[in-house]
Amino acid sequence: MRHTVLISGVNTSNIKVLSSEEMDQLFKRYKDGDYSARDDLINGNLKLVLSIVQRFSNKTDNMDDLFQIGCIGLIKAIDNFDLNYGVKFSTYSVPMILGEVKRYLRDNNQIRVSRGIKDIAYKSLKIKEEYNKNGKDISTEEIANILNVSNYDVINALDSLKDPISMYEPIYNDRGDTIYLFDQLKKNKNKEDLDIKLA
Repeated sequence: MRHTVLISGVNTSNIKVLSSEEMDQLFKRYKDGDYSARDDLINGNLKLVLSIVQRFSNKTDNMDDLFQIGCIGLIKAIDNFDLNYGVKFSTYSVPMILGEVKRYLRDNNQIRVSRGIKDIAYKSLKIKEEYNKNGKDISTEEIANILNVSNYDVINALDSLKDPISMYEPIYNDRGDTIYLFDQLKKNKNKEDLDIKLA
């Protein structure tokens, strides 16, 4: 039994998946000026878009928007793809679709983060990734030295990538007695007030 997902009015269980031969023929037709082939290429790769955007279902409440953004990446990939690249279309298109989706999520985050902080964060992640590939760890101080910024800037930038947590997030539950993050914040504030009064 096929799993049905409804996104933007599209019943994804009925989407045709194109074979490699069909893809090649459609790309040749499209490059020769047949724009109906372009439509067939888009419709035949919607499941690829769906498989990518489903990875980010916990990042947004509106999968319709995310699916449409992914389709923009797909269309860009189709318009720029050349059979002479010698790679499968999925290999070429996945990074473009991912790029559109990640850019949308970044720019529509609940908390607005300045471009400068985002740049430090992504450069820091890239440096970490390079070191991890070689089986090495790197501290935030070392990253700061490489980027010529302060250690605080690196820590602050990396923290900005984390999802915000609601004050009413349950952090403990025991037989119906739920403790929320708000309760802990309230306790800490009362303790600080007490420390100030005692001083």
